[in-house]
Amino acid sequence: MPGKMVDFKSNGGTTQGYLATPASGKGPGLLVIQEWWGLVGHIKKVCDRFAAEGFSALAPDMYHGQTASEPDGAGKLFMALNIAQAEKDLRGAAAALAPHSSTQKIGAVGFCMGGQLALFAATLNPSVGATVNFYGIHPNVKPDYSKLSGPVLGLFAEKDGFVTPQVARDTDAAIKKAGKQSEIHIYPNVDHAFFYDENTAAYNKAAADDAWRRTLGHFRQHLK
Repeated sequence: MPGKMVDFKSNGGTTQGYLATPASGKGPGLLVIQEWWGLVGHIKKVCDRFAAEGFSALAPDMYHGQTASEPDGAGKLFMALNIAQAEKDLRGAAAALAPHSSTQKIGAVGFCMGGQLALFAATLNPSVGATVNFYGIHPNVKPDYSKLSGPVLGLFAEKDGFVTPQVARDTDAAIKKAGKQSEIHIYPNVDHAFFYDENTAAYNKAAADDAWRRTLGHFRQHLK
């Protein structure tokens, strides 16, 4: 059953997100955070996939209705992201997800820009008990890893020009230096956005399937 757009409170105002819930009505809650394109069909499908696996998944619309279909437009939206507003939206989304979650702790997963925002969300909300970061990047988002309240799984690409293997290793080291749990996988011979099945240039089925398996395992292990 596909999800639907819902309204939720964010700092006194209202914003929107896409909510997909399992057939049972309620499962472990996951924040699913968009790439630089916005809350596009691909991210909604990822929420639906999580719901089919028994999770309640909410993707907050970090661009408030705007999306991009080519890199120039996406880059402008990405750099224009208001970090203070994003912080409020992520807190609001976590609160909105809680009633749909069968577990006290929720998870956060994001892709590209959303990977960095997932780490950020996990440092803002003690309710986030596990995080998965798919090749996360945003130059203006600097999470305080000492505030993480659960383990992080990082999934990166060897040929990524944005989030290079060295950046991935540095992120892993910074999380561990803060005394938190981190594990990374760098997939050989694949590029940034290897999970995005509509991006035919970057998508790699073998890496995407393995990353999906690891993601489900991470959340099932840590969200109880």
